[in-house]
Amino acid sequence: MTENVENLILEHLKRFQAGQDRVERELKDIKGRLSNLEAGQGSIIQHLGNLAAADAAQQLGLDHLNDRVERIERRLEINR
Repeated sequence: MTENVENLILEHLKRFQAGQDRVERELKDIKGRLSNLEAGQGSIIQHLGNLAAADAAQQLGLDHLNDRVERIERRLEINR
């Protein structure tokens, strides 16, 4: 009788171990996927920063052009 109980316990332990192994594999996969998402997010944030810098540079260029147009209008005495 005790041998049957021991075998039953061993079978349950093997099932628990197999389940734990499966969970560990899935967790490893999820961690890898999360790392990929974080890297992608970092790239997106960097790209947004580059876009903001380009936008600021364009705005600065437009401001300079506006200043030049205003100086030309003053010299030519053109009123808007």
